[in-house]
Amino acid sequence: MKKLFVVLFICLNINAFAQNRMTLVDDELPSIVERIMDRRDSVKNDGYKVRKITTHFNLEFAGSANVYLTEGKFDEMSFKMNRVRLEFYGRLHEKLSYHFRQSFNKNSNPYSLDNMSSSIEYANIKWHTGDRFDLVMGKQYLAVAGYEGYVNGLKVREFCEFNNHFEIYQTGIKGVMRVSPDHLLSLQVTNNRNSTDDKVYAFGLPQGIEPTKFPLLGTLLWNGWFADKSLHLMYSASAGQLAKGKNVYHFMCGNVYEKEPILAYLDVLYSRSGIDYQQRITSAVNRGVTVENTQHLTFIANVDYQFHPKWNAYLKGAYETASVYADNGIFSKGRYITSWNGQACVEWFPITQDKGFKVFAHYVYKGHSLSEKAKTLGAAMPHTQRISLGIQYIIPVL
Repeated sequence: MKKLFVVLFICLNINAFAQNRMTLVDDELPSIVERIMDRRDSVKNDGYKVRKITTHFNLEFAGSANVYLTEGKFDEMSFKMNRVRLEFYGRLHEKLSYHFRQSFNKNSNPYSLDNMSSSIEYANIKWHTGDRFDLVMGKQYLAVAGYEGYVNGLKVREFCEFNNHFEIYQTGIKGVMRVSPDHLLSLQVTNNRNSTDDKVYAFGLPQGIEPTKFPLLGTLLWNGWFADKSLHLMYSASAGQLAKGKNVYHFMCGNVYEKEPILAYLDVLYSRSGIDYQQRITSAVNRGVTVENTQHLTFIANVDYQFHPKWNAYLKGAYETASVYADNGIFSKGRYITSWNGQACVEWFPITQDKGFKVFAHYVYKGHSLSEKAKTLGAAMPHTQRISLGIQYIIPVL
C-alpha cells in the first residue's frame, strides 16, 4: 500500500510539473511587448527574426453635466460618463492585424451564444491574404451601410432610435475584396444576436414560434469613393433567420461627403423582420407579448462645419417610423410610432493640434407621435430633451 502511495505521489508531481510547463506559446518566442520594444531587424541567436510591428493603445472617454426634461418639464440635473472604452489595435505581421475594444458602459455578463462578455465590442484578427483580399474573424461590427454604423461612436454623439436598438457588434467572419482602389465588396456571415431568445426578447418568442437552429445573418456591402475620395457611398443588404419561419432583412445606405471644413452625411436604414427584434413597438405597447411582422424606416441627415481651427458646429435631424406590415394577434397592420430627433452642438478644441480633446455643448430633442392603433393598446412615449455640457478625450496611450 505504501509503495502504491509513493508511485501515485510521484505520478501526480510529474503531471503537475508537466501542466505547469504547458503554455499557450513556445517559451522561446518573444512576447508582444518584447516585439514592440525590440524593433531591430536583426536575427537573434536562436534564429528568430524580430519583425517590425505597429500597435495602438487608446483610452476613450466622454462625460458631461446634463439637464433632462420630459414634455418640457424639468426632471433632473446630473453628471454622467457617456462613454469609457479601452482599445488595442495594430499589426503583428504584414499579413496579420488585430483589433480589441471593450466598453465600460455596458454590462459585463457573458452572452450565451457567442460566449463573450457583452462589454466587448471588438475582438478579431484580420488576415491580409494578398493585395486584393482580407479575411476578418471574431467579434466585429456588422458590415451594414451607413455612416453611423461604422464610425467611432464618439463622433456620433447621440444615436437615433434605430441605431440605439440595433446590436451592431456580432461574432462571425467577413471577407473583403478590393475590386479596385476605390471600390470594396464585403461578404459577411455572423450571428444575428448575442444571447438566447428569452434574453433578446423581453417576453420571449411569440406563442407557437419555434427557435431557429441557424441564428445567422448574411450581409453584402459595397463601398465606393468618388470625387477624389471626398464622396463616399455605401450600400448593403442583409438577410437572416430570427426563428423558424421568421426572417429578418436589412437594406441600408450611407452617403457621406467629407472635405474640410465640411462633413455631411445622409443615412437611410430599413429593416423588415418576422419578430420585433428591435423591441420598439413591443416595449411601447407593453402587453406582455412580442409583436410579429414589424418594419422600421429611418432617415438621418447631419452637417458638421468646422468654421475655425478651434471650433466645430453641427446640426442633425432624424425621422423614423415603426410599423406592423401584417396582422398578428391583437396587433393590426399599420404604423404605430413616428419619431423625430433634432440635435445641435458646438465643440471647442482647446489644443488645436489635438482634435481628440474637446469641450462641447449639446442639445437633443426626441419627439414621438403614436397612432390611434398604438394608443388603443395603451402605448405612451413622451417627448424628451437634454442639454449637456461636457468633455471628451481620446488618449493615445501607446
